[in-house]
Amino acid sequence: MRMTPRFPALLLALLLAALLWTVASAQSAQDWVSPPSDLPRVGHGEPHYSLDTLFSALKIAPDEASAKAIEDRIWAVWVSSGSDTCNLLMSRVKAATEAKDYDLAIKLLDSVIALKPGYVEAWNRRATVYYLKQDYDHAIADIAEVLAREPRHFGALSGLGLMLQDIGDDKHALEAFRKALAIDPHLDNLPETVKTLSEKVEGRGI
Repeated sequence: MRMTPRFPALLLALLLAALLWTVASAQSAQDWVSPPSDLPRVGHGEPHYSLDTLFSALKIAPDEASAKAIEDRIWAVWVSSGSDTCNLLMSRVKAATEAKDYDLAIKLLDSVIALKPGYVEAWNRRATVYYLKQDYDHAIADIAEVLAREPRHFGALSGLGLMLQDIGDDKHALEAFRKALAIDPHLDNLPETVKTLSEKVEGRGI
C-alpha cells in the first residue's frame, strides 16, 4: 500500500503554530504599559508636583479620569530628560521603533544612556524595544536598571510581569503585577490578570 507523505500536514501545523505565536506576541505587546503620546510638558506652564506627591495622590484617586491625569503627570516627569540632545535622540528612537527598526532604536538608546545614565525613560524604552525583539534577557536587565533608579515604576513592573509570564514563571510574574498594582491600582486590565494568575499559582480560596 502506498503511504501518503505527511510533510504537507506537518508544514501546515508548523505554519499555524507560528501564526498563533505571532498573534499572541502582538497581543502581549499591546499590554505593555508605555507613556501616553499627549503628556503635559514639564516646566511649560504646568504646575510642578513632586513624584512623591503624585504617587500619594494616585493611590487615593477617586475615579479613573483623575487617576489617568495623575499617571500622565508621572509619565511626564519620567519622560523629561532635561537635555535637548537626548530629546532629539528619543524622537528618533520613537520613529525607528514605529518603523520596526529595532536595532537602530537600540543604538540610539545606547547613545542616550551613555549621555545620561540616570535618565529612567531611556532604560525603560530600551527594555521595551528589547521586549519587542523578544530578547527577554536584555529587556529584564534594563528593567532592573529602571527599578534601581525608580522602584515605583509601574510600567517597568508590569512589563517585567508580562515577560515572566511569557517564559512560564507565573509565581514571580504575579509578584511583579501585584507590586505594580500596589503602586497604581488603576492600571488597565491588571486586576483581572492578577486574579486569574493568583488562582493559577495559589489555587482558588475555599
